Amino acid sequence: MHVAKYDLGLPVLVLLLLGAGLVTVSSVAMSPNLVDQGIFQKQLLGVALAVVPLALLLWAGRDRIYGAAPYLYVLAVVLLLATFVIGKEVNGQRNWLVLGPLQFQPLELAKLSLIVLLPLVMRGGYQGVRSYFWPLLLFLPVLGLVVKEDFGGGMVLAGMLACMLIVWRIPLWHVLLVVLVIGVAFPTVVYPRLKPYQQSRLTIFVNPYEDPKGAGYHQIQSTIAIGSGGMQGKGYGNGTQTHNGFVYSQHSDFVFASWAEEQGFVGAVALLGIFGALFWRLAGMSSDLTRPQDQLLFAGILGQLGVQTVENIGASLSMLPLTGITLPLVSYGLSSLVSVLVTLGLAYVIYRDRLEQI
Repeated sequence: MHVAKYDLGLPVLVLLLLGAGLVTVSSVAMSPNLVDQGIFQKQLLGVALAVVPLALLLWAGRDRIYGAAPYLYVLAVVLLLATFVIGKEVNGQRNWLVLGPLQFQPLELAKLSLIVLLPLVMRGGYQGVRSYFWPLLLFLPVLGLVVKEDFGGGMVLAGMLACMLIVWRIPLWHVLLVVLVIGVAFPTVVYPRLKPYQQSRLTIFVNPYEDPKGAGYHQIQSTIAIGSGGMQGKGYGNGTQTHNGFVYSQHSDFVFASWAEEQGFVGAVALLGIFGALFWRLAGMSSDLTRPQDQLLFAGILGQLGVQTVENIGASLSMLPLTGITLPLVSYGLSSLVSVLVTLGLAYVIYRDRLEQI
């Protein structure tokens, strides 16, 4: 039986989402209230910058990529530590590094390194409590370095690991125990240690009208923008809520509101459908893999992109807390865009090389 080596569905879906993102960012860039009018050009630069690492992945192949995982991990940890010394503060979070005209988040490299390295130490399968030693030894230091300044980033990392553990087939009672521990520890230990603005973001979504001019303002304006789009939307460049500055971060955190206002309910559903097709395709590709580490790697990718997508859109609809997570391939942001493109390129290469002998 002939099995196709290359998958064309994934690149097509990526291009569709990337196109939707470029359309939205280019529209938002015309807003007179936007501080940085050059976001569309910078987004195009992000696409161009991703070409080099993508080409490197295609050349390196599956085994070289796994071989580089420990070095990527060490580099990611060093850069995360560097943010505490020379990091730049953006939106109250000191988790950015500046390199000449560019600034980037080491978190993005940390995600990628864990997605590749954790499957290597977990490929033997779950064989008892001792099996947790290496995964947690690698994961917890990164989580600790990230979550202090970026709670949303910590959520994404936790989602990645959770999906990997499910595919790893840990006992159900372990899952229930973790849920119980989180349920007790979060309100008693984690929440009190968060910054005031982080605390308000985590609770105000339940009833944003409790503080309509303060903590709830952004999510109220986002839902107004989405609703004002109606069935068919206001059309490209005609988003009054977003262009007149009512919607905060309309090119990043609330990019879904920008898209929905101009493309309407039909466009919003279409975007959700493309994301659903992307996750379905990744799950289908994963089912064709025979090596445990490859399956775990795909689980990590699905966990990362799934958490980011659900959280970003959920926050725009005021159904989930606002944590500053970008919408993959759609939101503006060079480091986020390059990271997601490289992550999906990694999935493509692992799938391409799935039949090759080690």
